[in-house]
Amino acid sequence: MADNKKKGIGEQVGGDYDSSSIEVLEGLEGVRMRPAMYIGSTDTHGLHHLVYEVVDNSVDEAMAGYCTAINVTIQKDGSVRVDDDGRGIPADPHPIYGLPAVEIVMTKLHAGGKFQSDAYKVSGGLHGVGVSVVNALSSWLEVMVTRDGKVQKQRYERGRTATKLELVGTASPKKAGTSVVFMPDESIFSTTEFKFEILAHRMREMAFLNGGVTITLKDDRDGKEEEFLYEGGLLSFVKWVDRNRHPITSEPFALTGEKDGVSVELALEWTDSYTENVFTYANNIHTSEGGTHLYGFKSALTRTMNDYGRKEDLFKKIESVQGEDIREGLTAILSVKIPEPQFEGQTKTKLGNSEVKGIVETLVNEKLREYLEEHPREAEKIIAKSIQSSQAREAARKARDLTRRKGLLDGGGLPGKLADCQSKDPAESEIYIVEGDSAGGSAKQGRDRKFQAILPLRGKILNVEKARLDRILSNNEIKALIMAFGSGFGEDFDLQNLRYHRIIIMTDADIDGAHIRTLLLTFFYRYMPSIVSGGYLYIAQPPLYKLKKGKQEFYCFTDERKDELVQELGRGVYIQRYKGLGEMNPEQLWETTMDPESRTLLKVTVEDAIEADQMFTILMGDQVQPRKEFIEEHALEVTDLDI
Repeated sequence: MADNKKKGIGEQVGGDYDSSSIEVLEGLEGVRMRPAMYIGSTDTHGLHHLVYEVVDNSVDEAMAGYCTAINVTIQKDGSVRVDDDGRGIPADPHPIYGLPAVEIVMTKLHAGGKFQSDAYKVSGGLHGVGVSVVNALSSWLEVMVTRDGKVQKQRYERGRTATKLELVGTASPKKAGTSVVFMPDESIFSTTEFKFEILAHRMREMAFLNGGVTITLKDDRDGKEEEFLYEGGLLSFVKWVDRNRHPITSEPFALTGEKDGVSVELALEWTDSYTENVFTYANNIHTSEGGTHLYGFKSALTRTMNDYGRKEDLFKKIESVQGEDIREGLTAILSVKIPEPQFEGQTKTKLGNSEVKGIVETLVNEKLREYLEEHPREAEKIIAKSIQSSQAREAARKARDLTRRKGLLDGGGLPGKLADCQSKDPAESEIYIVEGDSAGGSAKQGRDRKFQAILPLRGKILNVEKARLDRILSNNEIKALIMAFGSGFGEDFDLQNLRYHRIIIMTDADIDGAHIRTLLLTFFYRYMPSIVSGGYLYIAQPPLYKLKKGKQEFYCFTDERKDELVQELGRGVYIQRYKGLGEMNPEQLWETTMDPESRTLLKVTVEDAIEADQMFTILMGDQVQPRKEFIEEHALEVTDLDI
């Protein structure tokens, strides 16, 4: 396989990859009946997942050394085309089933070369559901295979074979590749409109993780096109993630190694920020819940940095620093590629291979020690930042202990301004975080005391993006939040102790309200991320307008609805613009924003941790220029702004 890899793209269609490599585990029954079981959902997320599954096949060819270019095109009719210059899916008859191997791959669930270890050393698509599910959930799909001097094509409709595999042309024996075009089924998906930006994000990520592979994304609907090629691989990835931060070292550095068929790549950079950003991948899949590779990395990082600090006498008055101190301001991308990955966790995004921990740990111990010894000035800067973090953490611990003795952080006490609910069952309890005492007063009077708690905040909470733990814990509004939730904070956070399973941010519909909302979202994302990932965080949607004509009253939540209603009602309509929650009396607030029967809540979710990190860094970080550019870019999207 190594020899074939050196020959470059299309020069040899090699490796033990023919029809005998295709193993069938089960058919496609049930995929169309229960699509969410296979792709997660039938909304826009599931729709784009179809593209990822097809691209995964091409990336597997790249990881095996047979593909350097992948082209993804959103076509004018709404279909998506994925072309690669890999070996081409085998088209000869399968030795057991008699059908062309490509037809089996497209029409049988869990059929493919990935189940034979000699066809692919590692595979990302194995974690997914395979191109057969894409076929099953498409109104039509066409595959064209170039291989062995032939160009052959086959069409499928709703997962079933529509035409025989036919010869449509000839090609040079050195030329190879696969082209898949599919149209998602409108009867299955709530939307079939592909978004360029969503696909671009994933394609960029795949290009970072597979340095040297060119991935092109083109949109024939408007001519938009982007090419992703990162020869630097993970080093380029780290630089991109940190582009709006200030690094404290001159350059990021990378560690690579391989043992027992497991390859490990790691890129690291420390910045002057106070949060850690460690992103892990296994076979190109983002393991958002971490796993054994992350355990190995953290363990080795802590041990190696402490060993070096003691050896060079950099700690002075302290013996060592903790792992969280070392990781303050760290951006790290860890990518492992494993022949047989085992995924665990609720969302199957946690790596479970026990052998990987030791492999990662050994590599990081060895390579990081070499780096530190060869770059003593950089090492001193990293250790110095860790010591500062340790001192701040100690101050935060004392603040924690003080407040804990007062019963403030462990649920032993509640903030005085909290109007708690009667229910003690977290599953039926909810808390409104309300901006200001005036709105808080209306909310307290209008609520249902059985299950609704109200916590008014005075002014804006601290921007946690720019503060260490000791400062954060001295902020009265943040202390009130922690006390009310009863689930701890940061490293001590325990979701099982959360007192409310619906935490609802309710702020005014003006620029100040938006700022307070962003500050709160930053706090939750950085220090209570389980509340977000668990689906417990919501944003209330108070009305923007009240319209009155005669004895009729209407509430409008958008400018568009207000304009429509004015047209429907004709002249003589009284329009009241709500600039603050305090302008509504308790009955109005209950009816429009708090009554479960009539209210609208937006659930806060984080689909992509890297994108979320970028957004909070831009909006809440130290650098002014990226924030200015973001505002300039998106200013025209704002249709109505109150200042």
